[in-house]
Amino acid sequence: MGAITGSFKGFGVTFSHMFKKVVTTDYPFKPPVSAPRYHGRHILNRHPDGLEKCIGCELCAWACPADAIYVEGGDNTDEQRFSPGERYASTYQINYARCIFCGLCIEACPTRSLTMSNEYELARDNRQDLIFTKEQLLAPLLPGMEQPPHPMRLGDTEKDYYVGALTNPGTSAGAERAPWSDNDATDGSGAAAETAAAGEKAS
Repeated sequence: MGAITGSFKGFGVTFSHMFKKVVTTDYPFKPPVSAPRYHGRHILNRHPDGLEKCIGCELCAWACPADAIYVEGGDNTDEQRFSPGERYASTYQINYARCIFCGLCIEACPTRSLTMSNEYELARDNRQDLIFTKEQLLAPLLPGMEQPPHPMRLGDTEKDYYVGALTNPGTSAGAERAPWSDNDATDGSGAAAETAAAGEKAS
């Protein structure tokens, strides 16, 4: 009797799923939109004038439990200025073969230079291609921004940049999908960009 009851219970699960709507994702033609706070590819953000927020302090590399981040700091000069203040990241790399997407690096960043986007398409055929360089991670230049190096446009000292960041954070909308992705024009990427911009302003 127990065996018969168990069989009916098992078939009950089967029959209950037979009448449920089938959910199929048409990937990669219509990729799903990820959650607003999804931990995806990193972004190195910029100030509203285009200067880099990263100051090359290496705190993100120290905080990384997987040793996936490599940073070399450099000195700014009056002729070659990449960020406000004295230092900038001359070399910045993230090895996505090691990264566990825990988010500890963005928690350690003192200037909110490093954030995480909604981009999750990171698979590559070559392990070497999983090492993303500074040029790949930098947020694109938005209207009104100027390609570094250039002098500080928002004030005479770095304090003007960080105090002003409360009202003008210099959003990175548009960096949520990799520039080499074929899906940049999809509706999903636009929604992700709006989400990230709103989150940056809210912070």
